[in-house]
Amino acid sequence: MNIREYLRRAACAEKKAALPILSFPAAQKLGVTVEQLVHSADLQAQAMALVARETPTLAAVSLMDLSVEAEAFGAQVRFSPHEVPAIVGQLVSDEDEANELQVPDMNAGRAMLCVEAVRQAKAAITGKPLLAGMIGPYSLAGRLCDVTEIMYLCYDEPETVHTVLDKAAQYLIRYGQAMKAAGADGVMMAEPLAGILSPDMAQEFSMPYVRRIIEALQDEDFAVIYHNCGNAVPAMLEGIYAQGAAAYHFGNAVDMAQILEKTPADILVMGNIDPAGEFAGGTEESIAAATRQLMEKCGGYANFLPSSGCDIPAHAKWENIHAFFRAVEGE
Repeated sequence: MNIREYLRRAACAEKKAALPILSFPAAQKLGVTVEQLVHSADLQAQAMALVARETPTLAAVSLMDLSVEAEAFGAQVRFSPHEVPAIVGQLVSDEDEANELQVPDMNAGRAMLCVEAVRQAKAAITGKPLLAGMIGPYSLAGRLCDVTEIMYLCYDEPETVHTVLDKAAQYLIRYGQAMKAAGADGVMMAEPLAGILSPDMAQEFSMPYVRRIIEALQDEDFAVIYHNCGNAVPAMLEGIYAQGAAAYHFGNAVDMAQILEKTPADILVMGNIDPAGEFAGGTEESIAAATRQLMEKCGGYANFLPSSGCDIPAHAKWENIHAFFRAVEGE
């Protein structure tokens, strides 16, 4: 499948379809906890197939579990029955630890479990593409160095950060290639931590590594979709678009209409209904109103697809999820 052409046709269609980052809420329908879901390839595959079957989403998306790659490097993960796994502690704090950091093979941590989930899901899903979830390089480096401490390191020890970023990029290319071999049609690369950087810092510490990963993975049959939900996105749009992704996904911290006004017509963008405020905390009426407003402002653009602003929380209400899809379809 040429997924870029598939998404482009969907964006140009008179009646648009949506591609939310929807995976974790499937745990509710499967009757399992988030902790069970992130430890089982079978359950993850069932979750992807369930979403593909029970919603009109343009594509199935695997779990956006941004602890997987850091765990493979040796970072400590805190698991919870009802929350997405989180990285705790600091693995790399100085130049020596950065130099000693080893690029893990694919058998480290839960990476191959996630790859196997994609393989199983691809066999079970027909008629829709499948996108694998993957963290971005600066966001991974932040989890290895601590998301606060890495900001100080960027100023005080930039070479230490670049050492970690280089190893992060090496691993993410390897991980993306494994997802590609398992049958994924593309990856949704989440680089949220770059969204709080200044444009100049993003140009130094995120974008070159994102571009390197995209160039290594993307081809006619495999797309990289770049996700950044930070509020600094409008100031760095030119650099973001120069990364060469097949599409760009932005969060609800930005005004999507303003983003589209600054976006060339040949660049596809997605977003941006509030995942916490509407999918999880809203009502059927409120999310329908928010979605209709988004479609009124942005639906006329032939390079726009409606989506959630970020990963939809596991406890999001399925009534709200279905209300979102109905509003996109104009009901």
